Amino acid sequence: MKENKKTRTVSIKVKLLGVILPVVIIIMALLVGFSYYISRRIIQNYSRNLLNSSINNQANQIEAWLNENLSSFQMVKQAIEKTKPNQQQMQGILDAYCGFHDNYPQGLYIADENGHLMSAAGAGKTEADPVQSVWYQEGITRWHMGFTDAYTNEAGEAVISASGILDDGSDAVKVISADLTLQRISIIVNSFIEMEQAQAFLVNDDGSVLAHQDHALIFKKLDELDDPFMQHIADKIVEQDYHLSEIDQNMTAMVPIEGTEWILVSYIPTNVVYADINTVRTEMIIIGLISALILAVLVERVVHMVIRPVKKLTDVITAMTEGDFTVQMQTKNHDEIGIMSRHVETFILSMRAMIASIHEVSDRLNLQAGNSDEISGQLYDASRQQGISMRELNETVEQLSLSVNEIAENASELAMIVADTKKDGDEVESRMQQTVETSKNGKADMRRVGSAMEDINASMNKLQQAIDKVGKASEEITKITGMIGDIADQTNLLSLNASIEAARAGEAGRGFAVVASEIGNLAHTSADAVGDIHKLVEEIDSLVKDTVKQTDESVENINDSSVLVEGALKTFDEIYNNIDSVNGLIKEMIRKVGDVDNVATNAAAISQEQAASSEEILSASETMVSQVDSITGNSESVSEGAKELKTSAQELYHQVARFKIGGEA
Repeated sequence: MKENKKTRTVSIKVKLLGVILPVVIIIMALLVGFSYYISRRIIQNYSRNLLNSSINNQANQIEAWLNENLSSFQMVKQAIEKTKPNQQQMQGILDAYCGFHDNYPQGLYIADENGHLMSAAGAGKTEADPVQSVWYQEGITRWHMGFTDAYTNEAGEAVISASGILDDGSDAVKVISADLTLQRISIIVNSFIEMEQAQAFLVNDDGSVLAHQDHALIFKKLDELDDPFMQHIADKIVEQDYHLSEIDQNMTAMVPIEGTEWILVSYIPTNVVYADINTVRTEMIIIGLISALILAVLVERVVHMVIRPVKKLTDVITAMTEGDFTVQMQTKNHDEIGIMSRHVETFILSMRAMIASIHEVSDRLNLQAGNSDEISGQLYDASRQQGISMRELNETVEQLSLSVNEIAENASELAMIVADTKKDGDEVESRMQQTVETSKNGKADMRRVGSAMEDINASMNKLQQAIDKVGKASEEITKITGMIGDIADQTNLLSLNASIEAARAGEAGRGFAVVASEIGNLAHTSADAVGDIHKLVEEIDSLVKDTVKQTDESVENINDSSVLVEGALKTFDEIYNNIDSVNGLIKEMIRKVGDVDNVATNAAAISQEQAASSEEILSASETMVSQVDSITGNSESVSEGAKELKTSAQELYHQVARFKIGGEA
């Protein structure tokens, strides 16, 4: 017996969830990643634009602040040049501007070519040699006031000065100037920052720091600082590359200040820029996980609702493949699965009716095969018994032939040995009595043989009728298997159509394709079973035809034997009559010993005729023995054929019995 190997099956629901859920998770991850990337790019561009806008605005405001201060200085200069005040009036003007504005708390001051310095009384401005100062050296070169480079005055303050030639109507060359401290410029620069958490500082084109929140860095060179960021800024200034870029994890923008040699640098750390997007990323990941979980639950429920009828259909088909047709397939759906389920239910009903019909036919065939086996056994026993009787008859006839030959010899010698006639006559009478008894027994045996032949002939007729019924049953089985084959072909065609529809449905039709494949396999299994049944029926039909042929031959042989037996019976009747006549003649011979010559002559003639008749009987008896042996062999073949028919019928019964259709005990 073949062991059923159980293969580990994976449900369609698990497969679909195993495919859909990773896809959903990947899509959600891609959406979160893509959204984060897009948001990062948007925020980055927004931050760049904001930083550019901020630094440009800072530069404009610084420029405006410088111009505002320069305009104020220029107005004072023009007022002095128009009024041409005297010494006392000039001192009053300077005193008036001392502490007038926070940007230049010392006010304005004037130096002439002789080194005489005039400043406000409360300013405390002193210089040993004003002519050699930066503000004087640069101011003497221009009529309109302009800013100098940054420098450190005698008081140790980092300042820039606005200076220019003053024409107050005197003959001396004078320069008017006002100082702006770099600390004040640093405050102004940082006060103009519009972007939160951004920082800015001002450098000269030679890399010197002019304004910075850290006042310790003022006047220091960028490339001399132990700060990679400041060193990169110095490299950018040398290359005059003022494009916005990320430097050491800082989004950095640089812009020259119009009318000066100053460069405004504004920067903001990238972690500050991306802080909000990182928060958004975390929120998007949480929302994505929650969405993925909700989608997973929804997908699981939808897949469960879709797969439930498929699972039920799979259970029904599995039960059908195991031979259980008691299952039922009821569905109210009107989709492809519902249509398939209804067709499966129709198939189950057809198979139930068909298998029930095959059950009945196999039962009748099994019963008829048993009857045929029993009849063939009886026929074989009868033919074997007939053979034994015919051999005994042959021995009797042979003995009779010997006796007749002896009678013929004695009758021939009777004419020559008249003297011994009485003695021989007594012996002949004794032998004739035995011959009469033997003839009676032979006649009775022949009658029994004739009766047995009639019984055999009747049994063979019954066997032939039973075999004809078996042949008709085989034809019915052939029709039924043909109908099963048609149903299997129709089911296979239905499976093929379902597979085509599932292929058109694409990914959603994979489950239907699996079901269609299972139905196709069932159809192939049914077709194979039909083929096996058809082969069995063909074998049974072949055996039935051989049995019919052998039965016909046996009937013909039995008919021939019956004719021979009837001839032998008639011959035995003649022998018996002849022997009876001989017995009378012998008695008459004994009674009429005197007429021995005539009786001897008649006895010799009669003895010769009896010898010829006994040889014919012996030959006929041997022929009957041969025919009985042939009948016995044919009966044995019929018995073997009936046994094979019974075995085939039982195999058909067991093959059909594995199907369950309900209503069975």
